[in-house]
Amino acid sequence: MAKVLIVEDNPANMTLAIFLLQSAGHAVLTATDAEAGLTLARDEQPDLILMDIQLPGMDGLEATALLKQDEATRAIPVIALTALAMKGDEERIRAAGCDGYIAKPLAYRDFLATISARLMTPTL
Repeated sequence: MAKVLIVEDNPANMTLAIFLLQSAGHAVLTATDAEAGLTLARDEQPDLILMDIQLPGMDGLEATALLKQDEATRAIPVIALTALAMKGDEERIRAAGCDGYIAKPLAYRDFLATISARLMTPTL
């Protein structure tokens, strides 16, 4: 199906996301920090990136902004993975360049539905 890059520093969240994506038939790439995620995105050109917002060092919003500024990666959709699901957070996440977000803890049906919908939506 699709090649999905997960940038997530929490081992439990990473394991769950990998399991869900692989169970749905997707190939999975992983990075535990933003810098490694940026490199993988440029080198592997995934179909979708799942970006944790609260990463060590560079946060996920800064990494997303860099991806969207880079001609090689700007068309790759980025979905934020975040425990920040308060009023105003979605606007801040979208302003950074994310194409959507999934709240943690992950609810597997919503997670897979969001991934599927994003992969079916053509990028501009």
